[in-house]
Amino acid sequence: MVVASPNPIREEKVQPIELPVIDLSAERSEVSNLIVKACEEYGFFQVINHGVSEDIIAQMEEEGVNFFTKPLSEKQRAGPATPFGFGCKTIGFNGDIGEVEYLLLDTNPLSISQRSSTISYDPKKFSSAVSGYIQAVRGLACEILNLMAEGLWVHDSTVFSRMIRDVESDSVFRLNHYPPILCKHNSDDTTSPSSFHGHSHSSSNVGFGEHTDPQILTILRSNDVGGLQISLGDGVWVPVPPDPTAFCVNVGDVLQAMTNGRFVSVRHRALTNSYKSRMSMAYFGAPPLRAWVSAPAELVTPHKPSLYRPFTWGEYKKASFSLRLGDSRLHLFRKDTVDEQVD
Repeated sequence: MVVASPNPIREEKVQPIELPVIDLSAERSEVSNLIVKACEEYGFFQVINHGVSEDIIAQMEEEGVNFFTKPLSEKQRAGPATPFGFGCKTIGFNGDIGEVEYLLLDTNPLSISQRSSTISYDPKKFSSAVSGYIQAVRGLACEILNLMAEGLWVHDSTVFSRMIRDVESDSVFRLNHYPPILCKHNSDDTTSPSSFHGHSHSSSNVGFGEHTDPQILTILRSNDVGGLQISLGDGVWVPVPPDPTAFCVNVGDVLQAMTNGRFVSVRHRALTNSYKSRMSMAYFGAPPLRAWVSAPAELVTPHKPSLYRPFTWGEYKKASFSLRLGDSRLHLFRKDTVDEQVD
């Protein structure tokens, strides 16, 4: 989950490059090394042969489509998102907007079950599909986190994954729908999110603005419509080609801190398509609110001293919610920043 903000106007360049695609069925040490390399260079990669069944994915996608094709008045029964529930255009609590409608859910099965009656005509089917999908992608996230720890030569390979396996994990799940942009003269339907597009300037196709994810790790899947882009810095954006057989994985702020800066929390955004709807499903793996975030001893050396002061996920989450999407957060927890404040 993210909180949102407008970004300074600067010259942008879209630069298609080949992003890492990692086959999880390959030899384990090779996979872990490739994952570490991708996280250090991009903070992003895609995985194939991931072990999540096509049936689980198809059931979740069906439920997502069923919800977003409802009339707006019916979708609003599941809102407003405070933070959980249905949201349309408004992102976070600080005045940010995007060309998106979304459904944000706690990953706790009881919470999902309780909310399902306002979301679906068949609450039990919806609840079963969501809980099954979350269980599968959580397992995938934990396996990837274990591979990361192995590739970093951390003695306890579960140091990252146990935070999202914890029963008190603050992980969340979000379904995003980016309707195609239509000019006002092409549609008089004022009940549809696509009717809200009246601007002709280039920023009007930003579905979800530039941001990093504050959590540990994000596992994202989308349909066959492109829109996701990652930032290489200096206004350079790399489009991520849609691949229905793959999951996108990106490093969050907490994992950057827990790897002592070796992994980079990637800035990314989602653009809308002019002709087709895009739907994505994102699992955001997070620690429990009271969990302390710090780098394992193996990643802190005299040559690479600790970059960040220890903090709890609850403390970081509070800071994130007080800021906007494009705002940098992690630097507030750097030791040199704290030292400057003390001085």
